[in-house]
Amino acid sequence: MSESTAFAMPLRRSPFEGHKPGEQATASGQIGVRLHADTVPGLLLISTWPSGSIALRNVMARTLGASAPARCGQVAQVQAGMLLCTGPEEYLLLTSPGPSRLQELRGHIPGHLGSVTDLGHARCRIHMEGAQCRDTLSKLFALDLREAAWPVGELRQTGHHHVPCTALRLGVDSFDLLVFSTYAFDQLGTLIDAALEYGVGLRLGAEPPA
Repeated sequence: MSESTAFAMPLRRSPFEGHKPGEQATASGQIGVRLHADTVPGLLLISTWPSGSIALRNVMARTLGASAPARCGQVAQVQAGMLLCTGPEEYLLLTSPGPSRLQELRGHIPGHLGSVTDLGHARCRIHMEGAQCRDTLSKLFALDLREAAWPVGELRQTGHHHVPCTALRLGVDSFDLLVFSTYAFDQLGTLIDAALEYGVGLRLGAEPPA
């Protein structure tokens, strides 16, 4: 590889670089919270304005093969992946990485109808599960974690220390947190600190479970 070629290649670094995977158990050997932090290369923001909301939903139903969620906080499984309603005229599509899905959606959603923006570089995902993950979350987020208030399969827009976060409930004690890449390192560190009293395990990237 020539020197000029090396300089032309983009450098990629995980926002979580510096954290060490492993386990920090309690004195009794318990691990109450397990974390898995990784990037989210396939994430698209689909948005419009109030006058284009119905037209955009019709286009997405035809293009994605399923109706878009009806209200903020709801999530729908579609052919392309998972569609999250994050605002009155705003959706996030968790999908496979690459330009093909972006180009396909932009072909169906012209500028007068809405916009499709690639956020794969700008978000990271922290998955957390375990018997004490709700206790950990309650230290940081002003959320009602009861199932009646936050059903499995719904998301909540939240944050802590003035940093926003999109939280998706996958199970009673299983959550995905979509965080800004810029703050991902510190947000993971904060979660680890909050979970230490319960015992915490951490995986990074595509590392297999221990």
